[in-house]
Parts: sequence; C-alpha cells; structure tokens
Amino acid sequence: MIEFGAELRRRRLKANLSQHSLGARVYVSKGYVSRIENGRVTIQRDLATKFDDVLEAGGELLALLPAASSGSAEPGEVRLRGLPSPPLHFVGRDRELATLASVLLGEGPMRMCVLHGTAGVGKTAIALTAARQAEQDFPDGVLFFDLGGHTPGVTPLPPAQVLHTMLTMLGVAADRIPADVDGRANVLRDRLHGRRVLLVFDNVADTAQVRPLLPAEEACRVLVTSRRKLSALDDAWHVRVEALDTGDAVGLFRALAGDETPDPAEAARIVALCDRLPLAVRIAAVRYAVGGWSAARFRARLVDEGTRLASLNDGERGVATAFAVSYSELPPDQRWMFGLLACHPGTVIEADAADAMAGLPEGESDLLLDRLNEANLVALGEHGYGLHDLVRLFAVSHALPEVDATTRAAAVTRVVAHTVDRVAAADELLNPRRHRPVVSTRPHPLADRRTALDWLRAQWPTLVRLVDLAGDHGLHRDCWQLAHLLRGYFFHDRLIDPWLAVHERGLEAAREDNDLSAVGMMFNGMGMAHIKAGAVDAALECHQRAFDAFTAAGDEHGVVDASSSAAWTRIYRGEQDIALKELTSVLGVYRRTGRRRNTMIALRGIALALTDLGRFDEAISHAQESWEIAAQDGADDSGPDDEGVIMALNCLAWIDFRADRHDAADSRYAEAADVADLAGHADEHARAITGRGNVAASRGEFTTALALWSAADTLSSALNLAVLGEARVRADLEGRTRR
Repeated sequence: MIEFGAELRRRRLKANLSQHSLGARVYVSKGYVSRIENGRVTIQRDLATKFDDVLEAGGELLALLPAASSGSAEPGEVRLRGLPSPPLHFVGRDRELATLASVLLGEGPMRMCVLHGTAGVGKTAIALTAARQAEQDFPDGVLFFDLGGHTPGVTPLPPAQVLHTMLTMLGVAADRIPADVDGRANVLRDRLHGRRVLLVFDNVADTAQVRPLLPAEEACRVLVTSRRKLSALDDAWHVRVEALDTGDAVGLFRALAGDETPDPAEAARIVALCDRLPLAVRIAAVRYAVGGWSAARFRARLVDEGTRLASLNDGERGVATAFAVSYSELPPDQRWMFGLLACHPGTVIEADAADAMAGLPEGESDLLLDRLNEANLVALGEHGYGLHDLVRLFAVSHALPEVDATTRAAAVTRVVAHTVDRVAAADELLNPRRHRPVVSTRPHPLADRRTALDWLRAQWPTLVRLVDLAGDHGLHRDCWQLAHLLRGYFFHDRLIDPWLAVHERGLEAAREDNDLSAVGMMFNGMGMAHIKAGAVDAALECHQRAFDAFTAAGDEHGVVDASSSAAWTRIYRGEQDIALKELTSVLGVYRRTGRRRNTMIALRGIALALTDLGRFDEAISHAQESWEIAAQDGADDSGPDDEGVIMALNCLAWIDFRADRHDAADSRYAEAADVADLAGHADEHARAITGRGNVAASRGEFTTALALWSAADTLSSALNLAVLGEARVRADLEGRTRR
C-alpha cells in the first residue's frame, strides 16, 4: 500500500488540501488519512474510490490498489460491518464522543473504553454513534454484540456462547471451535492477530462476562457499555454518562414530538420532570405526540409523583422497568440500603447522614454506598451520594416498601437527630453570640464560619425538607428546633420564603409538642422574616403573639426578646415614643442579666428612635455605646462581632446625616463600608455606600451620587424602604436628581 499512500499524499498536496480537509470529504478522520499515506493500513476499494473521485484522479489511484484490496477476502478472512444504526435523533454528547474518538482513533496505549451510567441514560446511542464515526478506521471489521446484561426477562449471555458466535463470524469452522472458554479465547486472539478490528460489547453485566472476549492485538479497539462501572477493567478508559443538558434534552423532545411539539419553555419544564434522562425524554415525547395531550395536562401527570413513572411507559419501554432490572441484580444488603436511602428527602445524601440512617458500624454503610455507586444507582459527588429524581421515585415506590416500618422509623429518627446536631454546629459558627435552645454535641467537619456558610448554602433545600420529614414523623421537638436553628442562615442570605415555611411547620410542631416557649420562638422568628421582607404590620402581629406565648409559658427570657422585637417594629411604623419606652425597659433587663449582644441591639434601636425624634446627641451616645460593646467583644474567645461593629457605624453615620453633619456622616459611612467589605456583609456594605450617595446628593454632587447608588445596587438589592432610612432618603433624593 506504500505506492497508493504516497500517490494519495502527492495528489492531496497538489490539491492544496490538509489531511483533515480530505478526510472530512470522504468521512474519515485525519489520523486515518495519515495512516493510509504512511502505508500502515489496508484500504478498501470503496474508500479508495472516494479518494479517487475527490482528487479527480481518473482511476489512477484505484489502479494502485493491490489485488487483495479489490474486495475479495483472503482465505478464512471476514470483513464484517455489524454495527446497528445509531438512533435517528441523536443530540449533544460532544464531550463523550471526543473522549471515545481519542481512544478509538488515537495512537496511545489505551485500547478500551467503558461507558457506564444509570439505566436509560443513552450509553448505547453514544457507543453506536462513536463507532460509526470511527468505522472507516477499522478496515478489518466492526463487530457489535448485545450481551443482554441488563435486559428485562433475558439471561445475560455467557462468555462461552459469545465467543462461539464471534469465532463463527470470523470464519472459524464450527468443528474447529474449542469447547472451553479459555480455548475459544485463545482462538479469538489468534484470529485477530495482525488485524485492526473494533469490537463493541453493549449491555455488559459485569467484568467476568466481558474479560474473556478482549483481544490482545494492539491495533484492535474495544468499546463497552454497562450500567456498572466495571472498575476491575483497569486498562480501560472509564466514562460516566450523565443525563443530557437542558438544551439538548429539549432538542431531543421537540425533534421526536414533531408537529405536536410545545414551545421551548414548556418543553424545558417537561424534560426537567423527565430528569433529562434520554429514555424518559424519548418516551415522553412520543406519548405526548400521539396521545392528543395538551402540554399543560401532560406536564401535570409528570408533576404528580404518584403518576410520573407510570406516565413514562409506552407499553414496550418503561423507566421503572429499566431501573427494576438494576435493582433486582443487587444482593439483599444493597437492596436494603437502597430502600433506606428513600427515607431521606434530599437529592444528595452526605456520607455521615447515610451512616446515621443505617445505624451500622463505621465503614459498613460506606461499603454499601460504594457498591450502589458501582451499579450507578447512586452517584458520588462533592457533597455526598446523589439520587436522580426518577431513581429516587423508583426507590420510594419499589425499594422502600421492602424495608420494614420499624427500621424506617428508626432511620428517620437517627438522621433527623444527626441533622439537628449538624445545623446547631453550623449556626454556632455563623452566629456565635446567638441564644439557641440546642447546642452541638458531636464531632463535625465544619472548621470555621466560612465552611459553615458554604455547607448551609449547599444543603439548605434538603434541610427544609428534613424539617417537614421530622414533622411528618411526629418528631415535633426536632422539627421546631431545626426550624429555629435555620433562622440565622436564612437571615444572613435573605431567604424569606423558606424561612417562613420552616417556621410555620415548626409552629405546628411546637403546638403538637405543647411547648409554649417554642411557640413563642416560632412566632418571633416569623416576625423577623416579615421585617426582612418589609411587612411591618405582619411582623408586629407575630411579635405580639410571641409575647403572649412566652407570657403563658412563664418564659421571662422570651417575654423580653418578644418585647424588644415588637419595639423595633414600632420604629418602622413611626411610633417612636412607644418604641423608645419599650426599648428602654428591655435595655434595663439586658444590662442586669449580662446579655451583651441584646444590649448592643437595644442601644441601636433606641438611637434610631431618638434620631427620628430629633434628639441627635442622645442618639449618638447610645449608638456609640453599641459600637463599644461590639468592639470590646472582639477580646473574648468568640472573636470580633463584625456585624455589630458595622451596624453601629452605619447607625452613627445615619444620625450624623439626619443632623446635617455631612462630613462626619460620609466619614463614618466610608469606615463602615471598609469594614463590611472585609467581613463580607453585603447588605450593610450596600447600606453604607447608599448613605455616601445620599451625602453626595445632598451636597449637589449628583454624578457622584448616582455612581455610588449604582455601586450599592451591585452589592445588594435588599435595602428595604419600609425599614431602612438610607433607602427612603435615596428614593427621595434620586427622584429629585433624575428630574
């Protein structure tokens, strides 16, 4: 083939074509063109004809083919092209296809690739597409075998049977095929020696099924698909196949739905409920197209978790059926663990939470989870073990019922207790001076405030569901405690809706628990959420109901806190005289009982009330004392109270601004902005920058004011007109400035 390769190269260069460009015109890779030009592969006549046509060689290239390449096989040689067609509608998967191409077409030592992933994720479609793209690179044949490893109602093919079929296809006479597996494997390796063949083994059950089928020839390549990772094939490149991204899933759905396709936004909602799993998307698209559904009605069936899996079944294929095969293959202890995971309401389960649920000795649950990960029923990620939504629905409906009720109840009790302890630890780091009814008592991996905040941000949706789980299982004390512990984080990140939701659920639990102090805590927390949202009247009602509950409970600590919170709402309602009287009263209690943090907060409230009453010198005195307490706290073991310092500085600046001491106000706001920036308090940082903009506008420096207000907007959008003086002044000044 040297002459053919050399002439091909000469004519390609004369036509000013690169190897990539020429390969693209005849549908082969650049690497394959290179190997032809170097005489390293045997070229088939049909491909040579394409080269001859593209380069307008007039048959001269074809004439250089040796006789053996004319299409007639050598004795005993079979060149098979056994690939099934890839699916007509194939979308995305660029990353996976690029990886497979590097293995199938590359010159490196890696000769095998394993595609693994959960049922219905599209492994076979990717394998067929990649093999089709690489087909011309394997002149001696491409063979495809479905080993039946995970097919419902089908026994996986034993290696001996697969080897017999392979050898027959490769031209070995039946009477020359040995009876044992090792003998057949030896003959296979001999038949593939010196050849370049691609072998595709689809639907492999385990490593033992496929290992005897592997060739030894370096020029051959192997592509394997399995629901299991097949980690024991350590010479392979392992590629985990995930669900489609949203854009590709929508494209697949709309292509299959045809003329009946909904708009992209509606399709996106539907594929999200299909978990972007290709099998589910395909079934949903066809059912939608032929069933005469409206998009809204079809989506409603998928939204309902009770009918979702049933809706993803077209009579011949079903998502639940596909999962059932994987589940049935698990040994009893792994089935038990999989069912237990369905007790947990999160999509990601941390390893220590799974340990708590299982109640097993250390390390045993990890082993079971690793085995489920190997089977691609769970996925190990950065934050723990994840279950895709559809897999979780299957676990709830099929695996959970196999776990007895006593075991399920014990698992829920343990995981809720574990969660309460972990959130208490996180809250202690986030708000070290806050009073809380429960403290962490167990070792935890949260090292500092930053780690705790990151953990809460990653876990809060699951923590909200765990509040509901505790309530649903009658764990009333854990339910309201968990709600109360989450308040500090929700305050920090301004997550009003989940804040209110967990406190409403916690209120139900506190009442069921007959704990009036807990009822008061829930109402107080709800009032704070309403204040954060600017709903002042709703906040006052909650704090008054908290006061009543604490009073009935004889909880003096709670009574004072509810009085303080209610007084703050009076400030926002313009009832400064009442607020000043109530805050002065609670301040005396806080001083007597040594509650320094609450003393600091009450002093700020008094300063704000005095400011609105025009008593600026008294206001400065109270705000200055609040600042001193926050600064002094920096000397104790809990570290500096950055938030208290920043709020006091902003309060002092606000008093100076209201007193028309603009230079002093600007200086204090600038200091507050610097401290807030270093401490990462975005809201107070934005408040300080807004205040500086107000000062600039009051001086007539409108360009500077607009720039400062814009900078504040990039930091926070939560400066509420109902509760923040700087926001109200800005709205007034900005309106006049823009006019």
